[in-house]
Amino acid sequence: MRRITNSQFITIMRGIIYDIKRFAVHDGPGIRTTIFFKGCPLRCAWCHNPESIDPRPLVSDKKIIVDGCIMNETEETGKTWTTEDVMKVLEREAVFMDESKGGVTFSGGEPMMQIDFLEDLLIHSKKEGYHTVIDTSGQTAWSNFERVIPMTDLFLFDLKHVDSVRHEEFTGVPNKHLLKNLDKLAVAGKRIRIRVPVIPGFNFSIQDQKRIADRITLLNGSVEQVDLLPFHAIAAHKYKRFGIGNRMENIKSLYEEDLTEIIGIYKNKGLKTTIGG
Repeated sequence: MRRITNSQFITIMRGIIYDIKRFAVHDGPGIRTTIFFKGCPLRCAWCHNPESIDPRPLVSDKKIIVDGCIMNETEETGKTWTTEDVMKVLEREAVFMDESKGGVTFSGGEPMMQIDFLEDLLIHSKKEGYHTVIDTSGQTAWSNFERVIPMTDLFLFDLKHVDSVRHEEFTGVPNKHLLKNLDKLAVAGKRIRIRVPVIPGFNFSIQDQKRIADRITLLNGSVEQVDLLPFHAIAAHKYKRFGIGNRMENIKSLYEEDLTEIIGIYKNKGLKTTIGG
């Protein structure tokens, strides 16, 4: 695989990233490096990464224990990266991605909120031969999809609810626009994997899940897999740390056994379905 040199970066594109996860195995095929972009247009009540919502870097206090003593230190979540910075990270991980037939996944937040930075990273990733995945809420202009489609091998597309009023109640936005984008993406012939967060009090009912499954079947076989993502409460400490209100504070986590009947709904419709991605 060809590798980059500094001279290949004619322009310096910058963006805000809040995390980079190495050896990721649930964000697409193989071993992947997942880049988490800051900023999201949704306000999902169950968000597992609330630190990703605000597009700006966040400064918070973090407690650490050293030799039994509690100390406070300031930590910044979200830093400015250049395309070159990110590509250097990918180069170090290339051997693991190559051997496992993995690649790079751009997630968030919503990566298309930083469309110029995302497009530049995709251009350079494809030059290096990396398999590329975009994990998206779908809540963005279709023109942004048009910019990234040629360089994206797989889309992980969130589908949370088919009822627009219910969707807006729990995410802050109606779902009509993102569903139109999903339909267009299917028509474009792109590989799509649907991700369905399963959330108590929102879409955990059999009726809701049947409606979501029915909506997926309308995409005429363009969806290669459905990933059911059970709600978990492990992000509760983040809400406290960043001073963000937590609507799901008293909701218990779901486990694989809680989704037995739901996964059957999707499989009975001929959809390849997994729990957890």
